[in-house]
Amino acid sequence: MRSPAFWWRDGAPASALLAPLGAAYGAATAARMARPGRRAAVPVVCVGNLVAGGAGKTPLAAAIVERLQARGGLPVILSRGYGGALAGPVLVDRDRHGAADVGDEPLLLARQAPVVVCRDRRAGAELAVVSGATTIVMDDGLQNPALAKDLSFAVVDGASGIGNGRCIPAGPLRAPLAAQWPFVHALVLVGEGAAGAAVAEKAAARGIPVLGARLQPDAGAAAALAGREVIAFAGIGRPEKFFDTLRQAGARIGAARAFPDHHPFADAELRALLAQAQAAGRSLVTTEKDAVRLPGWFRAEAGLSLSVLPVRMVFSDPAALDRLLESVPTRFALSRAMP
Repeated sequence: MRSPAFWWRDGAPASALLAPLGAAYGAATAARMARPGRRAAVPVVCVGNLVAGGAGKTPLAAAIVERLQARGGLPVILSRGYGGALAGPVLVDRDRHGAADVGDEPLLLARQAPVVVCRDRRAGAELAVVSGATTIVMDDGLQNPALAKDLSFAVVDGASGIGNGRCIPAGPLRAPLAAQWPFVHALVLVGEGAAGAAVAEKAAARGIPVLGARLQPDAGAAAALAGREVIAFAGIGRPEKFFDTLRQAGARIGAARAFPDHHPFADAELRALLAQAQAAGRSLVTTEKDAVRLPGWFRAEAGLSLSVLPVRMVFSDPAALDRLLESVPTRFALSRAMP
Protein backbone atom coordinates (compact mmCIF):
# COMPACT_ATOMS: atom_id res chain seq x y z
CA MET A 1 0.00 0.00 0.00
CA ARG A 2 1.01 3.64 -0.42
CA SER A 3 0.47 5.82 2.62
CA PRO A 4 -1.72 8.91 2.15
CA ALA A 5 0.17 12.19 1.97
CA PHE A 6 -1.96 13.69 4.76
CA TRP A 7 -0.50 11.17 7.24
CA TRP A 8 2.74 13.10 7.22
CA ARG A 9 1.47 16.65 7.77
CA ASP A 10 -0.52 18.41 10.46
CA GLY A 11 -3.92 20.00 10.04
CA ALA A 12 -5.21 17.99 7.08
CA PRO A 13 -9.04 17.93 6.93
CA ALA A 14 -9.05 14.26 5.89
CA SER A 15 -7.11 13.34 9.02
CA ALA A 16 -9.54 15.22 11.28
CA LEU A 17 -12.49 13.51 9.57
CA LEU A 18 -10.96 10.07 10.12
CA ALA A 19 -9.78 10.76 13.67
CA PRO A 20 -12.65 8.85 15.38
CA LEU A 21 -11.87 5.76 13.30
CA GLY A 22 -8.20 6.18 14.12
CA ALA A 23 -8.95 6.39 17.82
CA ALA A 24 -11.00 3.19 17.67
CA TYR A 25 -8.33 1.36 15.65
CA GLY A 26 -5.58 2.51 18.00
CA ALA A 27 -7.51 1.47 21.10
CA ALA A 28 -8.15 -1.99 19.65
CA THR A 29 -4.47 -2.44 18.76
CA ALA A 30 -3.36 -1.23 22.19
CA ALA A 31 -5.68 -3.74 23.88
CA ARG A 32 -4.31 -6.49 21.66
CA MET A 33 -0.70 -5.58 22.45
CA ALA A 34 -1.44 -5.90 26.17
CA ARG A 35 -2.28 -9.60 25.89
CA PRO A 36 0.40 -11.90 27.33
CA GLY A 37 2.55 -13.70 24.76
CA ARG A 38 3.74 -17.26 24.83
CA ARG A 39 7.40 -17.82 25.62
CA ALA A 40 9.41 -19.48 22.86
CA ALA A 41 12.10 -22.05 23.60
CA VAL A 42 14.81 -19.58 22.55
CA PRO A 43 15.10 -15.79 22.92
CA VAL A 44 13.02 -13.60 20.60
CA VAL A 45 14.44 -10.30 19.32
CA CYS A 46 11.77 -8.22 17.59
CA VAL A 47 12.39 -5.55 14.97
CA GLY A 48 9.27 -3.41 14.71
CA ASN A 49 7.81 -0.12 13.68
CA LEU A 50 5.65 2.40 15.51
CA VAL A 51 3.98 3.38 12.24
CA ALA A 52 2.79 1.72 9.07
CA GLY A 53 5.26 1.95 6.24
CA GLY A 54 8.98 1.56 5.77
CA ALA A 55 11.57 2.95 8.17
CA GLY A 56 14.39 0.41 7.87
CA LYS A 57 13.15 -2.74 9.61
CA THR A 58 14.70 -5.15 7.13
CA PRO A 59 18.21 -3.59 7.18
CA LEU A 60 18.06 -3.56 10.98
CA ALA A 61 17.05 -7.23 11.07
CA ALA A 62 20.00 -7.99 8.77
CA ALA A 63 22.38 -6.04 11.03
CA ILE A 64 21.17 -7.88 14.13
CA VAL A 65 21.54 -11.23 12.40
CA GLU A 66 25.10 -10.34 11.37
CA ARG A 67 26.05 -9.53 14.97
CA LEU A 68 24.43 -12.65 16.38
CA GLN A 69 26.24 -14.78 13.79
CA ALA A 70 29.53 -13.10 14.70
CA ARG A 71 28.99 -14.24 18.29
CA GLY A 72 28.64 -17.84 17.09
CA GLY A 73 24.86 -18.02 17.25
CA LEU A 74 22.38 -19.38 14.71
CA PRO A 75 19.69 -16.73 14.37
CA VAL A 76 16.59 -17.70 12.41
CA ILE A 77 14.42 -14.92 11.05
CA LEU A 78 10.67 -15.15 11.57
CA SER A 79 8.47 -13.22 9.14
CA ARG A 80 4.79 -13.03 8.40
CA GLY A 81 5.70 -13.09 4.71
CA TYR A 82 3.71 -10.05 3.66
CA GLY A 83 2.86 -10.21 -0.03
CA GLY A 84 3.43 -13.96 -0.28
CA ALA A 85 0.77 -16.60 -0.88
CA LEU A 86 2.08 -19.22 1.55
CA ALA A 87 0.55 -19.12 5.04
CA GLY A 88 3.30 -21.35 6.45
CA PRO A 89 5.02 -22.44 8.50
CA VAL A 90 7.61 -22.85 5.78
CA LEU A 91 11.39 -22.56 5.70
CA VAL A 92 12.30 -20.29 2.79
CA ASP A 93 14.21 -22.01 -0.01
CA ARG A 94 15.58 -19.52 -2.54
CA ASP A 95 15.84 -22.28 -5.15
CA ARG A 96 12.12 -23.10 -4.88
CA HIS A 97 10.38 -20.01 -3.60
CA GLY A 98 9.79 -16.65 -5.20
CA ALA A 99 8.52 -13.36 -3.82
CA ALA A 100 4.98 -14.34 -4.80
CA ASP A 101 5.29 -17.37 -2.51
CA VAL A 102 6.95 -15.95 0.61
CA GLY A 103 7.18 -12.18 0.14
CA ASP A 104 10.09 -9.99 -0.93
CA GLU A 105 11.67 -9.29 2.47
CA PRO A 106 11.96 -12.97 3.51
CA LEU A 107 13.47 -13.81 0.14
CA LEU A 108 16.02 -11.02 0.54
CA LEU A 109 16.89 -11.94 4.14
CA ALA A 110 17.24 -15.63 3.24
CA ARG A 111 20.55 -14.77 1.56
CA GLN A 112 21.95 -14.16 5.02
CA ALA A 113 20.23 -16.58 7.39
CA PRO A 114 17.43 -19.18 7.56
CA VAL A 115 14.00 -17.56 7.32
CA VAL A 116 10.70 -19.03 8.48
CA VAL A 117 7.51 -17.56 7.02
CA CYS A 118 4.32 -18.06 8.96
CA ARG A 119 1.23 -15.99 9.63
CA ASP A 120 0.86 -17.80 12.95
CA ARG A 121 3.90 -16.52 14.84
CA ARG A 122 3.78 -19.31 17.44
CA ALA A 123 3.82 -22.04 14.81
CA GLY A 124 6.58 -20.19 13.01
CA ALA A 125 8.64 -20.02 16.20
CA GLU A 126 8.30 -23.78 16.67
CA LEU A 127 9.66 -24.41 13.16
CA ALA A 128 12.51 -21.95 13.79
CA VAL A 129 13.50 -23.88 16.94
CA VAL A 130 13.30 -27.22 15.10
CA SER A 131 15.51 -25.66 12.41
CA GLY A 132 18.23 -25.06 15.00
CA ALA A 133 17.66 -21.45 16.01
CA THR A 134 19.55 -20.15 19.01
CA THR A 135 17.72 -16.83 18.65
CA ILE A 136 14.58 -15.86 16.73
CA VAL A 137 14.81 -12.48 14.99
CA MET A 138 11.23 -11.38 14.41
CA ASP A 139 10.98 -9.12 11.35
CA ASP A 140 7.99 -6.91 12.26
CA GLY A 141 5.55 -7.91 14.96
CA LEU A 142 5.93 -5.26 17.65
CA GLN A 143 2.14 -5.02 17.82
CA ASN A 144 1.62 -8.80 17.59
CA PRO A 145 1.19 -10.36 21.07
CA ALA A 146 1.52 -14.03 20.06
CA LEU A 147 5.14 -14.35 21.22
CA ALA A 148 6.80 -12.82 24.26
CA LYS A 149 9.74 -10.66 23.18
CA ASP A 150 13.01 -10.55 25.06
CA LEU A 151 14.27 -7.48 23.21
CA SER A 152 12.16 -5.20 20.99
CA PHE A 153 13.51 -2.49 18.71
CA ALA A 154 11.30 0.23 17.23
CA VAL A 155 12.67 1.78 14.04
CA VAL A 156 11.90 5.43 13.33
CA ASP A 157 12.75 7.37 10.19
CA GLY A 158 14.45 10.66 11.07
CA ALA A 159 12.75 12.62 8.31
CA SER A 160 9.17 11.47 8.88
CA GLY A 161 9.01 10.43 12.55
CA ILE A 162 5.44 9.48 13.45
CA GLY A 163 3.82 11.83 10.96
CA ASN A 164 0.75 13.64 12.27
CA GLY A 165 0.71 11.49 15.41
CA ARG A 166 -2.68 9.93 14.72
CA CYS A 167 -3.59 6.27 14.31
CA ILE A 168 -4.57 4.44 11.13
CA PRO A 169 -6.52 5.51 9.04
CA ALA A 170 -6.22 9.12 10.27
CA GLY A 171 -2.43 8.87 10.50
CA PRO A 172 0.42 6.35 10.35
CA LEU A 173 0.58 5.20 13.99
CA ARG A 174 -0.34 1.56 14.54
CA ALA A 175 -1.40 2.34 18.12
CA PRO A 176 -1.19 5.42 20.32
CA LEU A 177 2.43 6.21 21.12
CA ALA A 178 1.83 6.02 24.87
CA ALA A 179 0.45 2.50 24.47
CA GLN A 180 3.47 1.33 22.45
CA TRP A 181 6.29 2.64 24.64
CA PRO A 182 5.99 -0.09 27.31
CA PHE A 183 6.82 -2.71 24.67
CA VAL A 184 9.87 -0.91 23.24
CA HIS A 185 13.29 -1.70 24.72
CA ALA A 186 15.30 0.47 22.31
CA LEU A 187 14.61 3.03 19.59
CA VAL A 188 16.66 3.05 16.39
CA LEU A 189 16.62 6.49 14.75
CA VAL A 190 17.51 6.18 11.07
CA GLY A 191 18.83 9.36 9.50
CA GLU A 192 18.36 12.93 10.58
CA GLY A 193 15.37 15.20 10.89
CA ALA A 194 13.33 17.18 13.39
CA ALA A 195 10.39 14.75 13.22
CA GLY A 196 12.47 11.75 14.21
CA ALA A 197 14.44 13.73 16.79
CA ALA A 198 11.17 14.63 18.54
CA VAL A 199 10.27 10.94 18.85
CA ALA A 200 13.77 10.12 20.10
CA GLU A 201 13.43 12.81 22.76
CA LYS A 202 10.18 11.23 23.99
CA ALA A 203 11.87 7.83 24.14
CA ALA A 204 14.87 9.15 26.04
CA ALA A 205 12.57 10.85 28.53
CA ARG A 206 11.15 7.41 29.33
CA GLY A 207 14.59 5.91 29.77
CA ILE A 208 14.49 4.05 26.46
CA PRO A 209 17.92 3.86 24.79
CA VAL A 210 18.17 5.64 21.44
CA LEU A 211 20.56 4.27 18.80
CA GLY A 212 21.50 6.51 15.90
CA ALA A 213 21.88 4.83 12.51
CA ARG A 214 21.93 5.53 8.81
CA LEU A 215 21.41 3.52 5.64
CA GLN A 216 24.69 3.29 3.76
CA PRO A 217 24.77 2.19 0.12
CA ASP A 218 27.21 -0.47 -1.01
CA ALA A 219 30.40 1.39 -1.91
CA GLY A 220 31.09 -0.51 -5.13
CA ALA A 221 27.55 -0.24 -6.44
CA ALA A 222 27.39 3.47 -5.55
CA ALA A 223 30.70 4.18 -7.30
CA ALA A 224 29.45 2.44 -10.44
CA LEU A 225 26.41 4.74 -10.51
CA ALA A 226 28.27 8.00 -9.91
CA GLY A 227 27.82 10.38 -12.83
CA ARG A 228 25.44 8.08 -14.70
CA GLU A 229 22.05 9.12 -16.08
CA VAL A 230 19.50 6.71 -14.63
CA ILE A 231 15.82 5.96 -14.46
CA ALA A 232 15.08 4.94 -10.89
CA PHE A 233 12.11 2.91 -9.70
CA ALA A 234 11.17 1.60 -6.27
CA GLY A 235 8.21 -0.05 -4.55
CA ILE A 236 9.20 0.40 -0.92
CA GLY A 237 7.70 2.21 2.06
CA ARG A 238 9.41 5.52 1.27
CA PRO A 239 10.75 5.54 -2.31
CA GLU A 240 11.96 9.12 -1.89
CA LYS A 241 14.65 7.89 0.50
CA PHE A 242 16.02 5.61 -2.20
CA PHE A 243 16.01 8.41 -4.76
CA ASP A 244 17.84 10.69 -2.31
CA THR A 245 20.43 7.95 -1.71
CA LEU A 246 21.03 7.70 -5.45
CA ARG A 247 21.57 11.45 -5.71
CA GLN A 248 23.98 11.37 -2.79
CA ALA A 249 25.89 8.61 -4.59
CA GLY A 250 26.30 10.94 -7.57
CA ALA A 251 23.75 9.39 -9.93
CA ARG A 252 21.77 11.79 -12.11
CA ILE A 253 18.10 10.81 -12.03
CA GLY A 254 16.41 11.54 -15.33
CA ALA A 255 13.14 10.03 -14.14
CA ALA A 256 11.91 8.48 -10.91
CA ARG A 257 8.97 6.11 -10.63
CA ALA A 258 7.50 5.38 -7.19
CA PHE A 259 5.30 2.33 -6.60
CA PRO A 260 3.46 1.22 -3.44
CA ASP A 261 5.34 -0.89 -0.90
CA HIS A 262 5.64 -4.58 -1.89
CA HIS A 263 4.17 -3.69 -5.31
CA PRO A 264 3.77 -6.74 -7.59
CA PHE A 265 5.13 -5.36 -10.86
CA ALA A 266 2.89 -5.96 -13.85
CA ASP A 267 4.51 -6.92 -17.15
CA ALA A 268 3.09 -3.77 -18.76
CA GLU A 269 4.71 -1.56 -16.10
CA LEU A 270 8.07 -3.23 -16.56
CA ARG A 271 7.92 -3.04 -20.35
CA ALA A 272 7.13 0.66 -20.06
CA LEU A 273 10.21 1.14 -17.87
CA LEU A 274 12.37 -0.75 -20.37
CA ALA A 275 11.03 1.30 -23.27
CA GLN A 276 11.61 4.55 -21.40
CA ALA A 277 15.19 3.59 -20.56
CA GLN A 278 15.98 2.46 -24.09
CA ALA A 279 14.46 5.59 -25.65
CA ALA A 280 16.48 7.86 -23.36
CA GLY A 281 19.66 5.76 -23.48
CA ARG A 282 19.68 5.50 -19.69
CA SER A 283 20.22 2.73 -17.16
CA LEU A 284 17.54 1.41 -14.83
CA VAL A 285 18.27 1.22 -11.11
CA THR A 286 16.23 -0.17 -8.22
CA THR A 287 16.49 -1.47 -4.65
CA GLU A 288 17.47 -4.96 -3.52
CA LYS A 289 13.98 -5.49 -2.14
CA ASP A 290 12.41 -4.60 -5.48
CA ALA A 291 14.94 -6.68 -7.41
CA VAL A 292 13.77 -9.94 -5.83
CA ARG A 293 10.28 -9.28 -7.24
CA LEU A 294 11.49 -8.77 -10.80
CA PRO A 295 10.67 -11.64 -13.19
CA GLY A 296 13.39 -13.44 -15.09
CA TRP A 297 12.32 -12.13 -18.49
CA PHE A 298 12.78 -8.55 -17.31
CA ARG A 299 16.23 -9.22 -15.93
CA ALA A 300 17.20 -10.93 -19.19
CA GLU A 301 15.93 -8.09 -21.40
CA ALA A 302 17.37 -5.35 -19.19
CA GLY A 303 20.74 -7.09 -18.97
CA LEU A 304 23.63 -4.86 -17.95
CA SER A 305 21.41 -1.78 -18.12
CA LEU A 306 19.76 -2.83 -14.83
CA SER A 307 21.58 -1.90 -11.62
CA VAL A 308 20.69 -2.71 -8.02
CA LEU A 309 21.82 -0.53 -5.12
CA PRO A 310 22.11 -2.51 -1.87
CA VAL A 311 22.10 -0.65 1.45
CA ARG A 312 23.11 -1.68 4.95
CA MET A 313 22.43 -0.15 8.34
CA VAL A 314 25.41 1.51 9.98
CA PHE A 315 25.29 2.59 13.63
CA SER A 316 26.91 5.67 15.12
CA ASP A 317 27.70 3.56 18.21
CA PRO A 318 27.82 -0.14 17.23
CA ALA A 319 28.87 -1.11 20.74
CA ALA A 320 25.52 0.12 22.07
CA LEU A 321 23.72 -2.38 19.85
CA ASP A 322 26.07 -5.15 20.94
CA ARG A 323 25.42 -4.40 24.61
CA LEU A 324 21.67 -4.68 24.07
CA LEU A 325 22.04 -8.00 22.27
CA GLU A 326 24.37 -9.31 24.97
CA SER A 327 21.66 -8.59 27.54
CA VAL A 328 19.42 -11.24 25.93
CA PRO A 329 19.67 -14.60 27.73
CA THR A 330 21.16 -17.40 25.66
CA ARG A 331 18.88 -20.15 26.91
CA PHE A 332 15.81 -20.73 29.03
CA ALA A 333 14.79 -23.20 31.68
CA LEU A 334 12.47 -25.88 30.38
CA SER A 335 9.65 -24.57 32.55
CA ARG A 336 9.73 -21.27 30.63
CA ALA A 337 9.87 -22.79 27.17
CA MET A 338 7.05 -23.05 24.71
CA PRO A 339 5.33 -26.46 24.90
